Amino acid sequence: MSVEETIEGYIDHVIFRNEENGYTVMCLVSGGEEVTCVGNFQYIGEGETIKAEGRFTEHPSYGAQFTITSFETVIPQDAAAMERYLGSGAIKGIGAALAARIVRRFGDDTLRIAEEEPERLAEIKGISVRKAREIAEQMEEKADMRKAMIFLQQYGISLSLGVKIYQQYGPQLYGVLKENPYRMAEDISGVGFKMADEIAARIGIHTDSDYRIRSGLLYILLQGTFDGHTYLPKEVLLRRTSQLLGVEAEYMEKHVMDLAVDRKVVVKEIADEKSEVLLPVVYASQFYHLELHTAQMLRELNIKEDVDETLLEKQLRRIEANHDVLLDERQREAVKEAVRWGVLVITGGPGTGKTTTINAIIRYFEGEGQDIFLAAPTGRAAKRMTEATGYEARTIHRLLELTGVPEDSSVGAHFERNEENPLDADVIIIDEMSMVDIHLMHALLSAVTVGTRLVLVGDVNQLPSVGPGSVLKDIIASGNFHVVELTKIFRQATQSDIVVNAHKINRGERVLLDNKSMDFFFLKRYDANVIISVIITLIQKKLPKFVDAEPLDIQVLSPMRKGLLGVERLNQILQQYLNPPAPEKKEREQGQGLFREGDKVMQIKNNYQLPWEIRGRYGIAAERGEGVFNGDMGIVKEINSFGETLTVEYDECRYVEYAFSQLDELELAYAVTIHKSQGSEYPAVIIPLLGGPKMLMTRNLLYTAVTRARKCVTLVGDERTFEEMIENEMEQSRYTTLDLRIQEAERGGW
Repeated sequence: MSVEETIEGYIDHVIFRNEENGYTVMCLVSGGEEVTCVGNFQYIGEGETIKAEGRFTEHPSYGAQFTITSFETVIPQDAAAMERYLGSGAIKGIGAALAARIVRRFGDDTLRIAEEEPERLAEIKGISVRKAREIAEQMEEKADMRKAMIFLQQYGISLSLGVKIYQQYGPQLYGVLKENPYRMAEDISGVGFKMADEIAARIGIHTDSDYRIRSGLLYILLQGTFDGHTYLPKEVLLRRTSQLLGVEAEYMEKHVMDLAVDRKVVVKEIADEKSEVLLPVVYASQFYHLELHTAQMLRELNIKEDVDETLLEKQLRRIEANHDVLLDERQREAVKEAVRWGVLVITGGPGTGKTTTINAIIRYFEGEGQDIFLAAPTGRAAKRMTEATGYEARTIHRLLELTGVPEDSSVGAHFERNEENPLDADVIIIDEMSMVDIHLMHALLSAVTVGTRLVLVGDVNQLPSVGPGSVLKDIIASGNFHVVELTKIFRQATQSDIVVNAHKINRGERVLLDNKSMDFFFLKRYDANVIISVIITLIQKKLPKFVDAEPLDIQVLSPMRKGLLGVERLNQILQQYLNPPAPEKKEREQGQGLFREGDKVMQIKNNYQLPWEIRGRYGIAAERGEGVFNGDMGIVKEINSFGETLTVEYDECRYVEYAFSQLDELELAYAVTIHKSQGSEYPAVIIPLLGGPKMLMTRNLLYTAVTRARKCVTLVGDERTFEEMIENEMEQSRYTTLDLRIQEAERGGW
């Protein structure tokens, strides 16, 4: 093992810098010799003198390097060092020639002059009084930043986070950290409550600090949104916050009201479903207003149109005749209601004719010369919608023209389409509505003008959205919109046991497991390792030919993340068999595992500002955009160890380059949880089942998994677990009130 050493010198030039994470390769001149140094440096540049600690290592491609673990900048001690620093371009407006003139004039006293008597710089030809002040300000800011970094590092704050903090607060950061470090959890992306709490503990903030309790309450409300809730009962909020902070719940009542006064939270009373007693509940303000405005916009869109019923019936018969289709009673009703009303919900399980109904609605409005937009929450769902209708469907994010505006960080990621720049459409049809959370629904409605028809299509029995809210379920439960439920399973669909058994599961009926089916199989195995062995054989040998697909197209869906058959363990094992190591495949260790070129991966959080490009011939970008979303799946195409980047190809030939510091947004996806599979369809799915928590192993989880398969479902495991899941009607209830807000809007009771 190499020994830690210290070197001192000046930065001659920077070879490479990753602006995302500050990873830098640079040439340091120390004792007259050039040393290649690597490390994370967000705030130093060419010409600066540093004293660094680290180790000499041997890179397989680039030779000897000094890996810096910590460093400090050294104030230039003489005229030569000062000239190097000023001439490096570190100070805007000073080049090598001007730097030489300044140092010739002031010699070793240059630094003191610049800091204490900056107006004297105007004595140099080419420097005005204004420019002299600007030079002094830049030098002061750089000195302030270096001082701030040293201050922050003593509290264990990394360089990259330190730069974010400095950019947010500037010289005020000292007061923020000493008085209320919890502000960072609200103000700075990447700083959560727990990180702020650790920093506060190092600084010496008391555990019962008012700031800590308020921040803890907001943190628990935020955590609730990750479980799908838009509010928490007050009693639940206080109990969870008490457990988090180690502070008695009664001390928190006052802080809840203070947060309400500051408009950080909204406190309401709603009737308990069982007792009808009014119970206090607490929303983070953002989520209360999301529900409130979503309800109001839905109500405004739900306009009744005057329709000539005779003409409408004639048009339906024409559509049936021209396209050789016969609509059943419910499908006809759906088309008519789409014509009559501004908002319509169509729901139904697999094989009930949702696509046929959508196509009939499209053809009706197309015949009327109206502009129709189709969209779905995910790229895969949009692709399926396009294939099923023959019309272009986009993701909702692309429909709303998501942009990150990287050149203007003050704006951040946002949708170009909104109330000020609405969608120019007469009819908008959204598929897979069960996946749409309250954020996305609000953004969509904000871009829809009154008079536009909105048709929402989905299967209400699927798992709810990954994000907060139960939008589809709440819209139906409100009783204020026309809902058409398609229930008839059409003859072609009845030939598929996937469809037939999915409906049996949804109704809680017994499913015959005799393996006489052509597309639904149950392989009974009772040992986790044997189950994994069967899965590998199915993917590598059995299923690709059976469903005419590549092994990577076959998806393993597990009910859980942890455990012997959880996705974390499955992915590590499947990676070794489906994408084994090879000399030509580069790798990158990440956390407890690694990524390898050729790996199947999934984005696990929404990143609205992550750029992508669609590449044409010769790898030239044909289209660019921003935004990669939770559940997007792709293949690792390249790992660049020198540039510290990893490139993934997603659907539609979208290439995304990740800095190594961003790899916590990715995970292997040979196996994914059933929750993460929502909106996707695969040629074949394999579902391992061998027990699990009752709260998790539910009927609608199994139903969702089975309906992800297009050609074949294979369950491997214990048939008793399968039967228990069918019997388990338990659904994890979500605390949401969009239905109540819709009813209030209808009554005008704001």
